[in-house]
Amino acid sequence: MKFNDGFWLLKNGVKPYYALQAAKVDQQADGYELQVASRPIRHRGDTLGGPVLTVKVYSPTEGVVGVKIDHFSHSEPTVTIPLFPNAKPIPNINLSKTEGDYTLSTGGLEAVITENPYTITFKSPKRILTFAGPKHQGVFDVPSRWTLSTASNSSCLATDTGSNPNPEPLPPIIRYINSELNLSPGELIYGFGEQFGSFVKNGQTVKIWNQDGGTSSDQAYKCVPFYLTNRNYGVFINHPGEVEVEVGSEKVSRVGVSVAGASLEYFIIYGESPLQILEKYTRMTGRPPILPSWTFGLWLSTSFLTSYSSDTVSGFLQGMQDRNVPVRVFHLDCFWMKQYEWCSFTFDPDNFPDPKGYLSSIKQKFGVKICVWINPYISQLSPIFKEGVQGGYFIKRTDGTPWQWDLWQPGLAIVDFTNPKACEWYKAKLNALIDIGVDCFKTDFAERIPHVSVKYFDGSDPMRMHNMYSIIYNELVFNILRDRLGEGEAVLFARASFAGGQRFPVHWGGDCESTWEAMAEAMRGCLSLTLSGFAFASHDIGGFEGHPPPEIYQRWVAFGLFSSHSRLHGSSSYRVPWNYGEEAAQNMATLLEAKHSLMPYLYQLAIESTKTGHPMQRAMFLEFPDDRNTHYLDRQFMMGPSLLVAPVFVPQEEETEYYIPVGRWTNFWDHSRTVVGPVWIKEHVTLDQIPVWVRPGTLLLRGPPKTGRPDYDYSKELRVELFNLAEGETLAKVPGGAVIRADRTSSKVKLTIAEGKASIDSVYLTGIGNTETVVKVASGATEVVCEVA
Repeated sequence: MKFNDGFWLLKNGVKPYYALQAAKVDQQADGYELQVASRPIRHRGDTLGGPVLTVKVYSPTEGVVGVKIDHFSHSEPTVTIPLFPNAKPIPNINLSKTEGDYTLSTGGLEAVITENPYTITFKSPKRILTFAGPKHQGVFDVPSRWTLSTASNSSCLATDTGSNPNPEPLPPIIRYINSELNLSPGELIYGFGEQFGSFVKNGQTVKIWNQDGGTSSDQAYKCVPFYLTNRNYGVFINHPGEVEVEVGSEKVSRVGVSVAGASLEYFIIYGESPLQILEKYTRMTGRPPILPSWTFGLWLSTSFLTSYSSDTVSGFLQGMQDRNVPVRVFHLDCFWMKQYEWCSFTFDPDNFPDPKGYLSSIKQKFGVKICVWINPYISQLSPIFKEGVQGGYFIKRTDGTPWQWDLWQPGLAIVDFTNPKACEWYKAKLNALIDIGVDCFKTDFAERIPHVSVKYFDGSDPMRMHNMYSIIYNELVFNILRDRLGEGEAVLFARASFAGGQRFPVHWGGDCESTWEAMAEAMRGCLSLTLSGFAFASHDIGGFEGHPPPEIYQRWVAFGLFSSHSRLHGSSSYRVPWNYGEEAAQNMATLLEAKHSLMPYLYQLAIESTKTGHPMQRAMFLEFPDDRNTHYLDRQFMMGPSLLVAPVFVPQEEETEYYIPVGRWTNFWDHSRTVVGPVWIKEHVTLDQIPVWVRPGTLLLRGPPKTGRPDYDYSKELRVELFNLAEGETLAKVPGGAVIRADRTSSKVKLTIAEGKASIDSVYLTGIGNTETVVKVASGATEVVCEVA
């Protein structure tokens, strides 16, 4: 929210109450509680009236300082973001006082509070990270006419049409709490969930309010109130409702955060590296579970508006098999149900007369898992709509009638997941689908959740529930799959999410066009999401809207198959490769085979994400924070710590350009090609290629050739590739527990299975000696010695 007219003046009608002086400071077990006056306290008379803010500065876990600002305190909110849902906090706190200063220290982070003027300065052992200076916090009374530009208020009329012609009017004055943090010279801001605009957020106004706006606007499906800086800290705003963030866009040297209401809490998260910050943030908000290895294979969809039946599906799967492009998951989009009836959770009998028998047959013939599209909306024409009304299973108007509108489906209502009986009803529908062979669900929508003139079964605040709805929806569906199929077998393909949603993967980037620009939007969305605590990210290969030209399709296929999860999906046209030429199918087969072979490496990254929260797809800045060249890069990324991937975003006749950091890197496809960075590379890239480079010092584990699937025994027939190893020890973990150790001296490399059981088929030594050395390993050998040529 912008309160100012320029830097010196306020907008007409805005009344501020700045936090000026700490009138009282109480030390508590985990920090300090302050009473902060909004006027200078010169004598007793200045203590009459308010506002007086209660500010708590404390540490919930090591390396994190929380600042909670309360104006009116009367009750706990009904909707909150769960903290530490699957990891315990690490207590570590030290409190000290000097004249006029109060210091809280935890895990290398210090918060220093001054009383008059009231300030909080956050320090690392090396420097000041940021600070809230004089007048950086306060309460603002704002005429409601100024708030019509906010995401929630601008959508009031849109989300309150339908059965209620008289929406509740806005109050004349809306009270905001605002808090600002300093933005240092050269400091860059990233994150806020899946954002499709500029990768670096400086200069932007970011609204944390989920909306269904595609990938070509400032709206986002997965807004997350967390940002990461290139200055060794992140900020998590612990508020589930609408949060407005001015990133140097109101006051150019500050990040301002505002919420309508009586309370605002944020956490400063310190880390020696960006990955360490993400570890601490995901400790607080949750880490992903282990995913089934089959989810890393190729997903193929029917597409959305296309005409399809059981014969179409079988034809697609046979065509993919004939072209050596095996599909691991087949997705049936909306029209598996009858038109106008979404959701009925019943297969359209005209196209699928025997769904159970049919799903069983294609699973057996083509070795696929089955995914079907669902959402939390129930059309008035659905045969189960009356059940929902009679059971009271839908979100209601304040007059007690179901909330309905006609956008998307006729008279649709929305399931109220705060009602336990509604949850059981919804679960029964999904369990029936699992019974006939469905393996996973695409949990679409959940952004257009009403917040005006509605009430929830449990009395939840609709404003605070708007973003959180996506979490409870995806959590319900994920837990159904986990309970039915077992731990490690559940997966979603979700569009909407929020803070903590990384616990219910996977997420894809929503509706994009079929253009170069939209492909770049998809990448920026993926990288912003994985800088916001999410380990996995996907997108519609080829774009959703429109029909991509063959060249864009092939470039997007390459990008998609080097993403954590890979799905071919469109709107009104199919995405099977032969529609774009047989060459496209041949190239896809090569790229898919490469992904399959990398599964020992990729799946180990997925396992590690459950323990650390580290993403698979990583912005270059995450791996190379000390290299300033990487801080703006948004058209290339690291797949884990070892592989640099640079998708192509230009026509073939143009040169693509990407950056290689320091060291001798080896081309993934051609080991005889190396490059010494730091260097920018300009080159023409053929359609059958994507630039992929292996980081120096890598011990890369790959599986045997032509497995035909992503899920196989990763401990057998390993191909071990060593790239420019330094002298000393290098380790690589094998999914399942084995550890491969390489010990290099000047004249040889000794390879050992240090822990667990594994079998090595061959060893490739690159950048060690004058030529690449290839060693075939005897069956059963647990130790290999390679002489350096």
